[in-house]
Amino acid sequence: MNQTVPPRRIHVIQGEFKVSDDPSVVLCTILGSCVAACLRDPVAGIGGMNHFLLPGTAESSGLSTGSEATRYGVHLMELLINGLLKAGADRDRLEAKIIGGARTIATFSNVGEQNAVFARSFLRDEGIRIVGSNIGGDYGRKLEYWPVSGRARQIPLTGAETQKTVAEENAKPRPQADKPVETTIEFF
Repeated sequence: MNQTVPPRRIHVIQGEFKVSDDPSVVLCTILGSCVAACLRDPVAGIGGMNHFLLPGTAESSGLSTGSEATRYGVHLMELLINGLLKAGADRDRLEAKIIGGARTIATFSNVGEQNAVFARSFLRDEGIRIVGSNIGGDYGRKLEYWPVSGRARQIPLTGAETQKTVAEENAKPRPQADKPVETTIEFF
């Protein structure tokens, strides 16, 4: 009788990274303007994911190091690469997928695009090959990444439920005029 092992879901939140060599592990996160870099060594069967909020470094933004640094791409990229190397990955075999970087609120600056540009530039400068990417767009994504196999699955967060709720609310009779309802949600 062939029994498959159910996946063990590990959530990666902003400012975190996770590394695993367990084939039953699925790394999960939700991205809006943030970017997740998924790196792995396909020969060693080790992979990992990070989730960063802002490109660059805390120092370039005038913030102190420490807990603030975990929001920034440089810090999390270095932690992820070092975590993979400690677990037995070979730097020369690392490959990457980058996901996220949406522009979830049109009136804000496009930090999602800045995150994506940073991730591509960092990986290029480090000599790490990008084997897949899905960046940009107007909506967030739920991401699942199998670090051993390199499989990645994305589920778009289109805001359909929010739009439906707003449409239902707007259909009700109103005694006075209201301000327009914001129908976008920024996922971090």
